[in-house]
Amino acid sequence: MTRLVVAPGVVHWPGYLGPEAQAALVADLRVVAARAPFFQPRMPKTGKPFSVRMTNCGALGWVSDETGYRYQPLHPATGEPWPPMPDVLTQAWRDLAGYPHEPEACLVNFYAADARMGLHQDRDEQDFDAPVLSLSLGDTAVFRIGGTQRGGKTVSLKLASGDALIFGGEARLAYHGIDRILAGSSALLPQGGRINLTLRRVTRPVA
Repeated sequence: MTRLVVAPGVVHWPGYLGPEAQAALVADLRVVAARAPFFQPRMPKTGKPFSVRMTNCGALGWVSDETGYRYQPLHPATGEPWPPMPDVLTQAWRDLAGYPHEPEACLVNFYAADARMGLHQDRDEQDFDAPVLSLSLGDTAVFRIGGTQRGGKTVSLKLASGDALIFGGEARLAYHGIDRILAGSSALLPQGGRINLTLRRVTRPVA
């Protein structure tokens, strides 16, 4: 398996999931979405909707609305617990994360062709010792990652269907985002678009 070091603390595994594993994971995510439907998050204070739709699986799920960003155990619309993570996701964490405790949250973002994600930090977690693991399905995305301060130098790379990416260590609080989606670059999703799965440890492990 090819392992590419993009920057200190940032590692890219092109094609970590093969075609059959990708298709099986899409089927698993349909089950997740049946229990925890995709919803449109909103920006804190302004209530402006994100351009992505999202859901979660795992013990905790990340949500955003006018009251702020946070993790919570229940779906904001249904009030039901999030579904468990598919086994392939926890296995990816064990394969790649290099961290002894299991992930608690998997954020599932769906990007249509015109969706974007501005540069931001993942800092709503208590445990910054754990890395962030991203898996891509569907159309290729142009991903950008920089340093821990806004306005610094950034690096761009293409994340294709099946790719895995980790950032941790000194890059754990790096600013990162999605500049654009390359529509039609994958046939995995019948309606097109991209699914990004982001696995995180949220709470500090008990010693």
